[in-house]
Amino acid sequence: MRVLAFEDGADISLLLAEGGVELHGMELLQHWDTVDHLQRIEDFAPSILLLDHYIPPTKGLDVLRSLIAAVNTGRIERPDIIIAMSSLASANENMLEEGADQGIVKPALATLEIWSRRQS
Repeated sequence: MRVLAFEDGADISLLLAEGGVELHGMELLQHWDTVDHLQRIEDFAPSILLLDHYIPPTKGLDVLRSLIAAVNTGRIERPDIIIAMSSLASANENMLEEGADQGIVKPALATLEIWSRRQS
């Protein structure tokens, strides 16, 4: 499982590990900003993409919009799962409306079913 996170405030691997998610065998890459976000997504080709809403210089919502546009033109293959993970539920709702598959407040990220399915 290849997981790419755009998150500038929390260490995602630590957040998942503290929540009981087994990280062994998971390839997790975190970027602390969204510079060259489309190139980074294309280069890493994640199966799971985690997007924070409030991250500089390009908000997660705008990263999602540009990703969807790039997928629609065939430039990038869409990750299997796109997760909005802002600390504000309303920001996650906005990303869900724009094409994210799931939304969750960041502190609860480790509770998503995708992590337990992977372990079973």
